Amino acid sequence: MSAEHPARAPSIAPVVSLTQQTSPAAAVKVLGATLRKLRLDNGRGLKDAAEAIRASMSKISRLERGESPPRPRDVFDLVRYYGVRDEESLSEIEELLKKALERAWWSHYSDVMPGWLTRLIGMEDSATKIDTYEVHVVPGLLQVPEYIRAVVRSGLPRAAPEEVERRIELRVQRQALLTDEHRPDLTALLDEGILRRPVGGPSVMAAQMRHLLAESARERINIRVVRFDRAAGVAPPSPMTYLRFASGGPSEMIYLEQANSATYLSRRADIDAYREILLRLWAVAENRASSERMLRDAERHFTAAAED
Repeated sequence: MSAEHPARAPSIAPVVSLTQQTSPAAAVKVLGATLRKLRLDNGRGLKDAAEAIRASMSKISRLERGESPPRPRDVFDLVRYYGVRDEESLSEIEELLKKALERAWWSHYSDVMPGWLTRLIGMEDSATKIDTYEVHVVPGLLQVPEYIRAVVRSGLPRAAPEEVERRIELRVQRQALLTDEHRPDLTALLDEGILRRPVGGPSVMAAQMRHLLAESARERINIRVVRFDRAAGVAPPSPMTYLRFASGGPSEMIYLEQANSATYLSRRADIDAYREILLRLWAVAENRASSERMLRDAERHFTAAAED
């Protein structure tokens, strides 16, 4: 399509504003969605945009999906190409770019955080809904510090004490999103074995069960237990997480965790398949009252064991 193609008046009004999603990761996604909307409103293809800034079509595509950090020159060249002139729109794009280029809080933990985990934390920080199923341990967003310490030491027995503490600090920082004004709705489905497995010993487990009970009572947090006899034929063998985001970028993602890596799925067919698994798990899980009763029973058991 040629550069002389008549364009509609550019507008970024329907795109989510910076005040609704303030993390750098969210700003990258919103900025990308804004650029995509401007391109489509102008009737431009990826090839047109790529030629305008002497880049590849794949680079434009990654920029629009929020999968690569934006370069200011590219953004402003595209904005000019799309004909944005009004001060309000230019100011909002500038603010989005400024926020997108900020160092996220988790960048300070790059020494103890692999790349695949960096992506998850960025997505958690901008999610509106998180549904997770865990098989072996309490979900990271709900772990108490001593439980985290036991998990880290078990997985990294040769780690120096300083590294262990850094990893604990990182995980506790991740949990701050659950108290944020724009916190996501969290649903945590726990295999019953998590309530039986003595991670860190009885006193640590008792504290962890008390924490789960307290979190379960909070608004926008649902904790459900999947009993042993209900999981057969339904539960997957490894953890999985579904994340949903506000408009202004990819709307959904599936995160599958392995021992030393992770897989991120964004194809519609994959998302639907794993969402169906989570829905089946929800259907067979205990209700809130029964799940809390199981947590209280586990807490009493471990408290008694700690006192022996």
